[in-house]
Amino acid sequence: MSTPIVLVPGMLCDQQLFSGVRERLRGRVLDARIDATSIGEMADQVLSATDSDFVLCGLSLGAIVGFEVLRRAPERVAGFCAVSTNAAAPTETQLAAWRDMGERVRCGDFAGVVSGQLLPAMFASPEPGRELEREFTGMADRLGPDVLCDQLSAQATREDATRWLGDVRCPTLVLCGSRDALCPPRWHRDLAETVPGAVLRILPGAGHLLPLERPALVAELLNEWDPVA
Repeated sequence: MSTPIVLVPGMLCDQQLFSGVRERLRGRVLDARIDATSIGEMADQVLSATDSDFVLCGLSLGAIVGFEVLRRAPERVAGFCAVSTNAAAPTETQLAAWRDMGERVRCGDFAGVVSGQLLPAMFASPEPGRELEREFTGMADRLGPDVLCDQLSAQATREDATRWLGDVRCPTLVLCGSRDALCPPRWHRDLAETVPGAVLRILPGAGHLLPLERPALVAELLNEWDPVA
């Protein structure tokens, strides 16, 4: 893959999310950080990761930011891989949950939010085992409560990306886990049907954080897809 691929992590995830994928990818790989307070500002962070055209691979919030990148600068995106995500606008239930979560974090219960609310939805099982738990909580601890509050604020600025995804013309790959409790497969089927020519791959038995649960398979799918070959 001669064109760089920019990896965009999900909420409370850092570069470590893609560690097992990155080492298996062909070509140049760049990482984008998303820690602004709006989806638009996060899109600017991704666009500043490189001056060249790029392939964007984003997970969850990272893919949501990718939708905005596609709206703002479609000519820059040579390929788009959306992983474990949701293209719809937030619901009132989601907005209320994020407000409650942010309030708990601001009151000092960051660890409780991470272990009690977020971790159980990150993997195929709410009890994923010590290693996967360590991977996720380690990323959360490195980013900390301020970043989580900023990312929750950004989530509230999301728009319904399906309004413009029908105009996307770059090669698009949609990946999800069959046991993703946070972003179920039906959302990804809808996304793949919205983007012209999109390819959908549902990974059996996997949950939300596919790059941690199935790093070799995610890398294999990205290498086989290679939109700029």
